[in-house]
Amino acid sequence: MEIPPSGEGSAAADVVGRLVDNLDEVTARTQRVLMEEVADLGGDAQLVQLLRDNVAANIDTVLSAIRHGIPVGHVEAPTAALEYARRLAQRDVSANALVRAYRIGHQAVLKILLEEIRASDLDPQRRLDVFDEILAVTFRYIDWITQQVLGVYQDEYDRWQQSRNRLQAAEIRGVLESDDDVDVDAVSTTLRYPLRATHVGLVLWCDASGDQDELSAMERYVHECAASVGARERALFVSADRLTAWAWLPVRSENITLAPIPEDSTLHVVAGRALPGVAGFRRSHRQAQLARRVMLAAGSPGDRPVSAAEPGLMLAGLAGTDLDEARAWVAAVLGPLATASPGDERLRETLRVFLRAGSSFKAAAGELHLHFNSVKYRVQRAAERRGRPITDDRLDVEVALLLCHWFGPAILTE
Repeated sequence: MEIPPSGEGSAAADVVGRLVDNLDEVTARTQRVLMEEVADLGGDAQLVQLLRDNVAANIDTVLSAIRHGIPVGHVEAPTAALEYARRLAQRDVSANALVRAYRIGHQAVLKILLEEIRASDLDPQRRLDVFDEILAVTFRYIDWITQQVLGVYQDEYDRWQQSRNRLQAAEIRGVLESDDDVDVDAVSTTLRYPLRATHVGLVLWCDASGDQDELSAMERYVHECAASVGARERALFVSADRLTAWAWLPVRSENITLAPIPEDSTLHVVAGRALPGVAGFRRSHRQAQLARRVMLAAGSPGDRPVSAAEPGLMLAGLAGTDLDEARAWVAAVLGPLATASPGDERLRETLRVFLRAGSSFKAAAGELHLHFNSVKYRVQRAAERRGRPITDDRLDVEVALLLCHWFGPAILTE
């Protein structure tokens, strides 16, 4: 919609003409409002100056359209407006802040225009008509320009994220793969993550599920975990591939509980122990990777986060690097007790808990929620199934039971 060059249009042209003559003042007033109302627009001097150029360019463009009766569809988006959108995308300022800036800026400029209309010598009806015409054009312009800048913002955001993710992934791999000292402060600045903190390394992966955005789901979960454990600063997240991601949480305590995995999710999560500094950053990640190998080898990653701190998991991971040899060893140690039948599984689990409880029937009964005599019977039955007492090679039996617990059918005989 454009303003005709006569009638109300001439009056509107006179009104906006006076504002064009005072563009610097109009720009300054509008920018002050934006800085007060949209906190995300604050930043360094360069970004603030670009905001000013953006405001001035948009005001000049829309006022020129009103003065000269130019259809909004024939207007070209100001270069400063497009560049400002790109810069916000690069700074991780949300698209919502960009849209709010245009809406609030529109309101601020309309208020200034209304002051000029009231100060004119037009009769009341003409003032209403002029304001109505100006309102229509400015709304049309705001609708059009926000579409333009949002398109530019999204393209730049996608490009920038891909580029930054590649650089971030390379930096992270450099830290993980090097045994040398790193410039902790410089790398922390690059990654925007505190390497001096205590870290919990996570490895996350999803089952392929069609068109779903698995990486976004994993990143949301990581941020939920960071909030739930009271992370000191922002978590670090990087994609390893389309279905796998690595993350680190900067935690305040070694004793944390990860957020539950959402129901109906294909997400799987393993975590290393909470460990300090660059060495902890590396080691916690290696522990999570080792735990993941156990989960994948077992064929049942489960629907809960699994931690390297869980008893026996790291030992199972180390002992299970050669699964065929481990399977043969388990069969030799446990004998017939190493079969995959449900009955033998119950006997093995009872014996494992009994041995871990210091051979206490009472403690094992409490942990398993069984009667004392039931535990005693199962332990005796497990020894009978094995075919020999457990006292002579108790350590071997405990390790074999741990491997059975974590690897399940993958390490058992038929």
